[in-house]
Formats: sequence, structure tokens, C-alpha cells
Amino acid sequence: MTNRYVAPRGRGTYRRISDALKAAAPGDVIVVSAGEYAEPLRLDRSVAVVAEPGGDVTLVGVPGEPAVVAEGLECSLRGLVIRAVGEDGNTPAVGVAPGAGLLLDDCTITGGRIHARGNEGGQSSDLSGYGVTTLMLRGSRVQKGRLAALHLSGRVLAKVEDSVIDTIDGIGAVLSGQAFLDVSRLRLRTTSGYGFRLRGSSRLEVTDGVLRQTGMAGVLLEDSSTAALTDVRIEQAGGPGIHVTGTAKAELTDCRVRNARASGLVVQDQSDLTGSDCVVVDAGANALLAADSATATLVDSRFDRSVYSAVHLTGTAVVRLTDCLVREGAEHGVHATASSRVELTRCGISDVVLTGLSVVDGATGEAVECRISGGGTGVHLASGAASGLRGSSVGGTAGTAIELAGAGLATVDAVRVSGSKAAGIVVGAGAAAEVVSCAIEDCGGSGLVVWSGAAPTVRALRVAGVAKNGIYLAEKAAGKYADCDVNGTKYPALHLGKAAAPVFQHLRVRDCVDAVGQEDGASPTFEDCTVDGVPMVASAPAVAAALPDVTTTPATLDESMPPDDETLEDVLAELDEQVGLDRVKRDVQSMVKLMQTVRMRQEAGLPAPPLSRHLVFAGNPGTGKTTVARLYGRVLKALGLLRKGHLVEVDRTALVGEYVGHTGPKTTAAVNQALGGVLFIDEAYSLAPVGIGNDFGAEAVATLVKLMEDHRDDLVVIVAGYVGDMSRFVGSNPGLSSRFTRTLMFEDYTAAELVAIVEHQAGGHQYEVAPDARVALADLFERMPRGEGFGNGRSARQVFQAMTERQAHRLSELVAPTPEQLVSLVAADLPTDGS
Repeated sequence: MTNRYVAPRGRGTYRRISDALKAAAPGDVIVVSAGEYAEPLRLDRSVAVVAEPGGDVTLVGVPGEPAVVAEGLECSLRGLVIRAVGEDGNTPAVGVAPGAGLLLDDCTITGGRIHARGNEGGQSSDLSGYGVTTLMLRGSRVQKGRLAALHLSGRVLAKVEDSVIDTIDGIGAVLSGQAFLDVSRLRLRTTSGYGFRLRGSSRLEVTDGVLRQTGMAGVLLEDSSTAALTDVRIEQAGGPGIHVTGTAKAELTDCRVRNARASGLVVQDQSDLTGSDCVVVDAGANALLAADSATATLVDSRFDRSVYSAVHLTGTAVVRLTDCLVREGAEHGVHATASSRVELTRCGISDVVLTGLSVVDGATGEAVECRISGGGTGVHLASGAASGLRGSSVGGTAGTAIELAGAGLATVDAVRVSGSKAAGIVVGAGAAAEVVSCAIEDCGGSGLVVWSGAAPTVRALRVAGVAKNGIYLAEKAAGKYADCDVNGTKYPALHLGKAAAPVFQHLRVRDCVDAVGQEDGASPTFEDCTVDGVPMVASAPAVAAALPDVTTTPATLDESMPPDDETLEDVLAELDEQVGLDRVKRDVQSMVKLMQTVRMRQEAGLPAPPLSRHLVFAGNPGTGKTTVARLYGRVLKALGLLRKGHLVEVDRTALVGEYVGHTGPKTTAAVNQALGGVLFIDEAYSLAPVGIGNDFGAEAVATLVKLMEDHRDDLVVIVAGYVGDMSRFVGSNPGLSSRFTRTLMFEDYTAAELVAIVEHQAGGHQYEVAPDARVALADLFERMPRGEGFGNGRSARQVFQAMTERQAHRLSELVAPTPEQLVSLVAADLPTDGS
């Protein structure tokens, strides 16, 4: 081995590194003195180029060529700064030829990528033996490059230790073909693209890594690639933290994903993800999204504060969680849809806004030894497939603890329900359910509620200390109830609706206000049942007052159906004809353009940008909010974004019930009538009154947010009210603030606009406003106090009505008024302060 010295001047055998390389034999070391060397280097034999201590050695490439190309089997560069030249980013700073080997030790590569190429032949993942390209980075930095920092393609075996990738206009590392990258103690930050992207059958292993501020996903796996990540922190990813597609496989150990702009973990297609001791915090969408036929298995992991449902399943995806925690999500804790399957073992779900565990459509859910607490609804099983909740506890929910509403058999076995503010367990109309060996305690509503047409099998149920009935059976409910205990209820132990026909065997009732309250036509069967230890007689006790039926549509709902042949131009023209509302008109036009662009992108096969169709209308009464809401629904129908486009207008009274457990059905009824159109909630702030902590309005809001998620493509909700109150209302619930992101401000009408409204009303009723009346109206509206009683457009309409009444009195004194007099409204017809 010979040392060969290079210096730009003074001592040194060579002035150029390339001259030393030509003279070097395999194994030689080329020692380079401090300075800048503008020459491309080709390492065609096994040599080392090292910087002499005491100064910086910079290698500068030339446009269109790599600064360094390694072709020898064992080449190395140590202590060098390598700078690429060129604006297009297509030329790498460092290239490693197929079959070559390169070590970069304590080097800085700037302005370009490192590209190691391997042979593409064969399918074997064995990278041992001759012909494999090798690359090692140790204590090095790759920065300010374009396209990628590392690009490994083909049969490449690469290792990165104690290195940094920083500020890349592209991807941190791209692997394709059979490339394998082993990474230890890497700090990667600020890329415009992915942190890592794997394609083909490439493989990645990362230990002790930090990925921060990637422009897209932190790690993307495609095709049949694989990745094993241990002690990896992914922060502020511009897309998902980890995204697994194709048939790729990812294995995570002790990984943390924080503040991802999209979902924390995404698995789709036929991919597979396994993880243990992982944490996903503050995801911008789901913490874990499983789609298509992907599978995900996680153990000892945690999902906190997701903006959407923490764990969301769709397609035929399968998710298995063991000893995992879900906390403080803005929507559901676990939401299984389509034909997916979720399996939870010893998991905890707490303080999510909507439902802890939701299983809908044809999905299957099995939860064993789980703890679900706080939040809205505890468990919602509404699938056409069988699901089960076993050996678990549900407590402290703001709504119903457990809802069973699907055609598939829902089994609740050995479950303890306690402290819900509404009913304990509700079996929905026509649902198939089995409740075995369960306890329901200290709930704010009835213990077990069975709605019309349902006939559950209930065995060994214990209900104690609930605020309403122990078991409430609605009209035509049935079922078999064996070996049940009902203790200490504040309403009759049993409520039997009209035509209810349950069978009770070995029922024990103790310390209740009354044993049975039944409506006319109920026909229960009691076999070996007792009340306070005394056998129950066949004739039922006195009838208790039935609670009102809240499952029907509230009478206050107003439905208006637009015509089928209406065009977008027709609706926008009608909007433009409205008096005033200039700011609102501009906002609607802007939204129309955005929605048209979304449709065009979807039709072109491009992903749609985030788009929330739900709106807040903020303004004083009489400023046209209801009119614009009706037009907005028609706009969405004309754009093909809603099936019907009709408007259903409600207020607090149409959504909130008088009794615990009745608000949910009332809100659901309103939403069901609005499906395909717009639900307009006037004075929505009244659902979250100031200073009242235990108000039924909170249940209406929780139900509304849940149904907005369940019908996200078939429902638009507009909430309306005063400016200050609406800000407070939207901020009262995370589910509202994440959905209502756009506010339309309805300003008070000017005096001139109010005059125009009166003229519009007059024209519609075949009246004409005389010039003197027009001047007098302007003066009237200028002087009109704009206090609490001022109604904007409503005040204008009231003035018009008063003018027609005063005209009628004036014309009654004429013997034969002319046609012109009959239609003319003059200044004398204006109301005075006293009329």
C-alpha cells in the first residue's frame, strides 16, 4: 500500500486528484491537502481518497457528470466535501457502478444525490457473493440535493450509520429492485417528497432513526417491498407517517408517529403491517387506516388525539389490536365499515367524541376484555354480520353505553355497563342481539332498551340503580329474558309498550318504584318471577305513563324538493337576483369553482383535495340565511354532489328530547329526513348553552357528528346563528370544529337594500312603489333602530305588509278607485311610529 499526496501548490507529488488516481495501484491511499478541486473523479480500482487533517477538501463536479464515480470493488472516500454542479438534479453527485463498492466516511455530499446501481437480473433476495453493489455511509451528511439523497436500484447492499439527510428537494432515500438498506442512527429532515420510498422487492431496516418534516409520507412501501423499523421517530410528515401498499410488509417496533398531516399509519391493497410498542399522536386524519384487503396487527401500542376516527377499517381489511390504547379522538375510537374485520383484545378506548367501537355495514367486530370509557357512545354494533363484545366494561359515556342495531347477531357477553348518562344497552328496531351475564349500573336512562320489532335473547342480566326503567320494551318488542335481576330503579322495573310480547323467566325485581308499567295491548309472559321475594301474579300491575314516541319525524321539519331538471346556471342566477348578500354570493361562487375543479380532478383519475361541504352561516336574523341554505342545496344537486338537494330546517326543539335517551332518536330522525340534501339547524348555538354542563343538547351534537361521519357523502349540514354564538358553538366540540371549517358572514342589509326588498315584495304581489314612497322608505330604514328587535329582511317584509293594510284603509274612502290607485303604494301608506 502506497500513500500518494495531492496538493494544489507547494509540497505534494500531484496537483490533481485524477492524476494520482491514474498512478495508484489497488490498495493505495491518496491523501489530499486542503483546497477545492474542480474535477470529476473515476475510482476504477480499489483505492482510498482521504482528506489531510487540518483543512477542508472540496470536490466539485462539472455540469452533466457525477463528481465521483466508483467502479472498483473497495473504494473509499474520507473527510471530503463533494459538491454537484447542475440545476436539473438529474446528474448524481456520487455514482456507484454495478458490482462496485464505496465507503463514504465523514463526508458531506451537497447539491446532488448518491446513486448506487446494481444488476437487475434474477428474483433472489440473496445479496451475498460477487456482483453485488455495496455502499456504506458512516458519519456523513447528504444535503441540498434534488430528486433524492440516496437512490439504490437493483442488487445493491447499502448501510448508513450515524449520518444526516437534510433539505432535499425530493425523496430522502429511494430503493427499487432488490436493493437492501440497513440504517442506524439516521437523522432525516426537511424533504419535499417521501422520507423513504421502497419499490420492487427492496428491503429496508432502520434502527434509531428520526424523520422530521417530510413533504409526503415518512415511509412509503410499494409492490412487494419490506421494511423493519425499530426505535424510529416520524414527526410532521406531510402525508401519512407510514404508508404500506401493494403486497408490501412493514414491521414496526417502538416507533413513534407524531403530527402527521394525514393518517399516522396506512395499509392498503394486500399489504401487511405488524407493530409493537408503537405510538401515533395527533394524526391529521386517522391514526391507523386499513383499506382494501390489507391486514394490520399491533400490540402494546397507543393512538392519541386523532382528528378523524383513530382506527378506521374499510373494504375487507383486517385489524388486530392487543393491549392497545385509543384516547381523546375527535371521532370514533375504532370504526369498522364495509366488509372489514376488527379484533380487539385487552384494549382501552377512552374519551373519544363519537363512539368508542363502531361496527357498521357488513363489518365484523370482536372485542374481548376491553375497557371503553367516556366520550359519546361506548359501542355501536350495527352490522349485517355477527359481532361480539365479551368480558369487557363500558362506562361514563355521555350517550348510550352500548347500541345494538344491525341485522347480524350482536353478542354482548359478561360485560359491565356503568355510569352512562343515557341508556345502558339499546337494542335497535329489528336488531338481532344476545345479552348474556351482563351488569348495568347507575345509568342516567333505562338499563336495557328494546325498540320495536326487536326480540333479543337476554340471560343473567343484572340492572341496578338506573334513573329510568330497568328494562324498557317499546311497541311490538319481544324477546326472552331469563334469570334477570332488576334492583333499585327510579321508574317501574319493566316498561312494556303497546303490543309488546316478551317472555320473562325467573325474573327477580327488588326495591323498585313499581314492578311493571305496561300499555294497552301488551301481552307479557311471566314464569317463576318475583317482586321483593313475592311471586309475581299473571295480571300485571298498574300501567305507567308511556314516554313519548320520538322515533317519528318531528312535526317542525320542513322539506323542500328542488326540480329534477334544474341547472347550475338556473340556481346561480336565482342567487344573483337576491337583494344584497354580495359577500355571500362571492363565497358561494368560489365554492362552486372549487367543487367543479374537484369533479374534474376525480373524472381525470386524480385525488381530490380536502373539501368540506358543511357550512356555518353567521349573522343576525332576517339576513337571508335560510334562503341561501335552500339555494346551496340546489347548487350541490346541480353539481351532482347531492342526490336530492332538498332543505330540512330544524331548531333545538326538533333535535333535543325531554327525557334521557330520547335525544338521539329525535336527532337521527331529522338527519334521516335530510339524507340526500341539506339539514339546516337554526340557532344552533342553543345546542351548547353557556354555563349548563348537563344539557341534552350535548347528546344531540354528539349524535349529529356521528351521523355526519356515517353519511359523509350523502348529507350536508348548515348551522346558523349570531356571529359570536356560532364561534363558541363550533369550538364546543372537536368533531364540529374539524367539520365546520368555512363560515359565511351574512351582513345586515343597508337602507337601500331594505327598500329593494320592499319593492321586490311589492312586485311579487302586483303592487308598485311610488317614487315618493321610495324616498320615504329610505328615510324610514335609515332611522329605524337596529337593536335586538330589528329583523333585517323580516322588518322590510313587515313594513310592506303594513303599507298594504294602510293602502286598503285609504282606498276604502274612495267610491271607485282606478287600477293605478289599486296597485300604487305611496308615501302616505308608510307606517308611522304609532302604527
